[in-house]
Amino acid sequence: MKVHLLYPDQDFDAAQKLPFNAEALAQDLELNTMFEAMARDDEYLLDVVKHAIFSSLESPDLIRYRQEILRDCLKNPAVIREIYNIPLEAIERKHKGWLGIYTRYPSSILNTSVQLLEMFMILLKKMRQLTDEHIEEFESQGFQRFFRMIQQELNDDYFKEIQEHLNILKFQHGVLISAELGNGNEGTNFILRRNNRDDRPWVKRVLSPKSPVYSFSLHPRDEAGARALGDLRDRGVNLVANAVAQSADHIDSFLNVLRFELAFYIGSLNLSEELAKLGEPIAFPLPLPVNERRHSFTGLYDVSLALTMKKKIVGNEVNADGKSLVMITGANQGGKSTFLRSIGQAQRMMQCGMFVGAESFSANVSSGLFTHYKRGEDSTMTSGKFDEELGRMSAIIDHIKPNSMVLFNESFAATNEREGSEIARQIVTALLEKQVKIFFVTHLYELAHSFHVNGHQNTIFLRADRQENGQRTYKLIRAEPLETSFGIDAYRKIFGGEHEKHIG
Repeated sequence: MKVHLLYPDQDFDAAQKLPFNAEALAQDLELNTMFEAMARDDEYLLDVVKHAIFSSLESPDLIRYRQEILRDCLKNPAVIREIYNIPLEAIERKHKGWLGIYTRYPSSILNTSVQLLEMFMILLKKMRQLTDEHIEEFESQGFQRFFRMIQQELNDDYFKEIQEHLNILKFQHGVLISAELGNGNEGTNFILRRNNRDDRPWVKRVLSPKSPVYSFSLHPRDEAGARALGDLRDRGVNLVANAVAQSADHIDSFLNVLRFELAFYIGSLNLSEELAKLGEPIAFPLPLPVNERRHSFTGLYDVSLALTMKKKIVGNEVNADGKSLVMITGANQGGKSTFLRSIGQAQRMMQCGMFVGAESFSANVSSGLFTHYKRGEDSTMTSGKFDEELGRMSAIIDHIKPNSMVLFNESFAATNEREGSEIARQIVTALLEKQVKIFFVTHLYELAHSFHVNGHQNTIFLRADRQENGQRTYKLIRAEPLETSFGIDAYRKIFGGEHEKHIG
């Protein structure tokens, strides 16, 4: 049985490594806040959502496959949680009954596997019942395939046959084994035989003459004889013990995969519920091919900031379709960094098949997402801030591919404006030539102005909105970069508004 709720034709590879810049992405985009909301203190959920969100899908069809499944989950959260609890119950029962501890003795392996299968049958029957009750409520290709598989493979005949086999494998009337004599009259070719069923009434079985048999009895203290008989039994049941153990492992593996793949959707449900409490909208994005240049949205907000502030966050509306460079300037504390985080978060969420924090969102998928944010001083004093920036940029260049996306936040500002602007301009120009999409937040006027005066046709300029009295709206507007650094804001903050008339 195959789950296939994350991919239509394969299981998720939980062993794959996280991208080299996973830690930087988590820090710069504040993804850990989102991860915690999805996990709700569940370490297993936390590990799953991290792997899923960092494992980007580059196919719009695969993204839509997961989106359809997640839509079903949002419509039927109680059913999804019931199904998710089935593998959790299996784990709990195994731990309570010590069923997971196998020994090297075939008889013990057989007994443990039979107990395990009996427990699994109870849970699989529960899954079949949930399937029969709710299959009509699900529309996605993934869940329809999954539920049809459950109905076809876990039908009544299957459960009846499994129960018959389990009853036989308990060997309540002893074990019937045939063997041959080999070299030195040692037993060989041990074969487990099915006991002949005697369906006669018990009275006839008791009163009928017994067939002659050769038998012997062991003394209760004959430990060596008991070990010898145990060895014969183990040799007889060895093959069937291995077969039953493999069957138990197969079902156990299926439940583990089901738990893993549903954990991603459970985490998404948890996040949607947290955002709903804050009155924040969510939207399923429209993913477009990697070689297109599309990026438009309404009401896009920073999910992690909303979760931290516990309130509704100002959203932004931008249409950057056909643009490869988005240059973002404006006053401090105007929402530029928040906006940049929302861009990165939405891209990650879209490319793992989730909803995004927005009223609407569409963008081309990227072949990689990278962040280059300013950092604090090097505590080890082994390098300056500017050297450290260049080192991180070099590492990104080593991994970047065409159609990737890079988010710059106040990059190359650790040196003087002219040098920083020129270095940034050359890097941005080279990346654009390699078909890389760029969002760049900067205070370097010369950098922003150089792209503006050159009339780069694939560039859009955004500016953090600031009203005449210095108040921020935390919205970005489409506007050219300004040379002023808004020093008047700092003056007002320090000396007060009554001195405004003295500032030119």
